[in-house]
Amino acid sequence: MAEVSSANVGYWSTNNELGEHKELVGNASTTGEDPMNKVNLAEKLSQIPDYWKPRIIGELNGQELKLAKLRGIFVWHHHENRDEFLLCLSGQLRIEFHDGSVELAPGEYCIVPRGIEHRTSAEEETHLLVFEPIGTRNTGNVEDPKFTAVDVPI
Repeated sequence: MAEVSSANVGYWSTNNELGEHKELVGNASTTGEDPMNKVNLAEKLSQIPDYWKPRIIGELNGQELKLAKLRGIFVWHHHENRDEFLLCLSGQLRIEFHDGSVELAPGEYCIVPRGIEHRTSAEEETHLLVFEPIGTRNTGNVEDPKFTAVDVPI
C-alpha cells in the first residue's frame, strides 16, 4: 500500500447495501492525486480496460464518483437504500425499468431512486459518470460473476 500523509486524510467505516462492513481510508480523491487539481475524464476513461467495471475517480461528501465504459446489456438489479445518479458522457445509454425505459444522450442524466429495479444497456461503447454513496456495489442486490465489480480507483 502506498504511503499516505496524515494531512487531508479521513478514516471512516461504512456498511455497503448488503450490510458488509468496510474500513475506508481516503481523502477528497481516492486516487492519490491532489484533490485541488483538475481531472481529465478522457484520460481517466482511457485507463479503463473493461466494460461494466466502474472505476472510482474521487469522493465528495460521502459519494463516490465513478467512470465506466458500457457495451451490451447489464443485469437486472436494484439498490435497496441508495439512489444512483447516471450521467451519459458519450454514446447512448438505455435504462430499463419494469414499466418503461429512459434513453440518455451525451449530457443527459437520470436519477434512479432507491429500491427501483433497473438494468442498463448500450449498443455501442458508452461512457458514464456515476455518483452513488460510498460502498455501493454496481450490481446492487445481485452478485454476478461477470458484472459485479470491486471498487477500484484509477
